[in-house]
Amino acid sequence: MVTGASRGIGRCGALALAARGYDLVVTARTVHEGEGRIGDIPLPGSLDKTCAEIEASGRRALAVPMDVTDRDSIRGTWERVAEEWGRVDVLVNNAPYSGGGTDARVLDIDLDLAARILDANHLNQLLLTQLVLPGMLERGEGTIINLGSGSALVAPPAPAGQGGWSLAYCASKAAFHQIAVIVDVEYRSAGIRAFTMEPGYTVTEKAIALNHDERFAQGFRGDPPEVAGAVIGWLADSAEADRFLGRMVHAQALCEKLSLVPGWPR
Repeated sequence: MVTGASRGIGRCGALALAARGYDLVVTARTVHEGEGRIGDIPLPGSLDKTCAEIEASGRRALAVPMDVTDRDSIRGTWERVAEEWGRVDVLVNNAPYSGGGTDARVLDIDLDLAARILDANHLNQLLLTQLVLPGMLERGEGTIINLGSGSALVAPPAPAGQGGWSLAYCASKAAFHQIAVIVDVEYRSAGIRAFTMEPGYTVTEKAIALNHDERFAQGFRGDPPEVAGAVIGWLADSAEADRFLGRMVHAQALCEKLSLVPGWPR
């Protein structure tokens, strides 16, 4: 099960898992091609397209619309997944908060909006984990891969709104990072594998639409989402990944070391 799989890292992670033999439940807000937008800017990608690509590879796909900011939506999604498929072997918590407020400086942070960002990036991800984890524990196995953020690890290169990020955002991701750490401490002995993956700066469809690929070019190496996607597949499917249990995995360095994406880096 991969959240936020209509485009970007989520889509590439889902395709990487399909290539390794997994059937996929994919969730996102954008169901049909052409629906995705940032303001007036259109974004390519949809659950329809991701499912078609998964099925073209010979695996099954179930698309379920879900909004990570809405707990009722998350509960409803899990009810449908449990009813139709009965189990989730790998959960990829990828979908982040994507609304406003992530470029506000400290004195401009609206606390209600900051709480909404914390809900979406941490507490609601915890909710989905709480829904999926009991079945994994009952079966004695399961993998949870959480998509972290370098914004929680390093100082921004500039103030928020000028190429940096807001405290409201990076604080929520820092809290999110701890989910895999605690799950590992509490449930590794019960067969649960938990990772936080830091993808590095990724040039997604959204980044291109907002020209973030140019804004961050001098401070960070931008890589395609296939890099993080390939690492998601490797973490889910490789026993060698167990050396990273409960730890932060840096996708760019690991992908390069293991040569998971042919022809990358160029």
